[in-house]
Amino acid sequence: MKRSYYMVGMVMLTFFVISFLTNIIGPLVPDIIKGFSLNLTLVAILPFAFFIAYGVMSIPAGMLIEKYREKKIMIVSFVVAFAGSFILAAFPGYLSAISSLFLIGCGMAMLQVVINPLLRTSGGEEHYAFYSIMAQLIFGLASFISPLVYSGIVSHLKTNAPGNFLLKSLAGITPVNLPWISMYWLFALICVAMIIVIMISRFPKVELTSDEKPGAMEIYIMLFKKKTVILFFIAMLCYVGTEQGVANWISQFLYAYHGYDPERKGAETVAYFWGLMTAGGILGLLLVKLLDSRKVLIIFTILALLSLSAALFGSGNTALVAFPMVGFFASVMYPIIFSLALNSVSEHHGSFSGIMVTGIVGGAIVPLVIGWLGDQIGLRYGMCFLYLTMGFILSIGFWARPIIANKTIQFKKDIQQH
Repeated sequence: MKRSYYMVGMVMLTFFVISFLTNIIGPLVPDIIKGFSLNLTLVAILPFAFFIAYGVMSIPAGMLIEKYREKKIMIVSFVVAFAGSFILAAFPGYLSAISSLFLIGCGMAMLQVVINPLLRTSGGEEHYAFYSIMAQLIFGLASFISPLVYSGIVSHLKTNAPGNFLLKSLAGITPVNLPWISMYWLFALICVAMIIVIMISRFPKVELTSDEKPGAMEIYIMLFKKKTVILFFIAMLCYVGTEQGVANWISQFLYAYHGYDPERKGAETVAYFWGLMTAGGILGLLLVKLLDSRKVLIIFTILALLSLSAALFGSGNTALVAFPMVGFFASVMYPIIFSLALNSVSEHHGSFSGIMVTGIVGGAIVPLVIGWLGDQIGLRYGMCFLYLTMGFILSIGFWARPIIANKTIQFKKDIQQH
């Protein structure tokens, strides 16, 4: 079929928007605590509400796409995300924040299920790997930009400095004592823009491959009876829990233990966490061509654990560097875990992928556990829970037995020896 670079561009834009809306929660945590007078457990329910939506919507979204097709589902996704953004922006409060983040999470989960098959069809199967990597880089770029946009907007609103039409408009509708709410007005505007773009766009007909089609419920039950499937599902829970458990608490940790301004140093450090995660992903792509992916996972996880220790127990200046380095070393975990998982079963990869994506609910569970522990024993020791999740990820490098190992470059010397 004819390839559509326009549609590839729109998919890339969608990846950017998903990341921009998703990864802002961490920098907002100190402001939310202050604005709504919350303890650590209550504020941790907010990312819980967002990521639990992935567990609720991922598999049903696949079934809805089969019936209603990609364009309608993408429009509905952004309508749902708009509703979530508008609720919190127009009616700021703790309960509206929970409802808001759940709805935004549902919208983002639906989009995640749509856009990968759409990217494969629009860009061509032969270019899918290239475009997938590009999409991850764009996703990382948005994660880096989002906290910086928040920092810039909130700083402007607090100082009442002259600005452009958008900033003046946000200043007029944002509560003076809750400047961070401006981000949700911005999110609502972005969702409206995306709805318009999707409505005027022509979509290609997407034929799902056998690996992309959701299976019957009996297949999921059969897969869950396999020890390997359960272990890799737990691995995905641990990875996303680790990623969000660090990102969501960086800003509050730096504020609580080192007195750094959440809207500047906190937001910047979170941005660098995501930025270095993107950079680490590029290095990881090279390393898995040279080494067995299990060895890469072991090395990077050990370095991530050392970085986490430096961040939690080092000085303030050390924490500013060490937290982003956790992101750098965690960058290889998701692609390696996912590839090892799919290469460890011989069939029903589509259904197994759905199970793995559902593991994103780890982003709901782990930050909540850290918040609860933080209220009991302090945030520093609460974040030590991450040693358990990262320890499980480390163990994968020792027990994983893929049917097909990743192909590495064989140098001439090695070939001669064999």
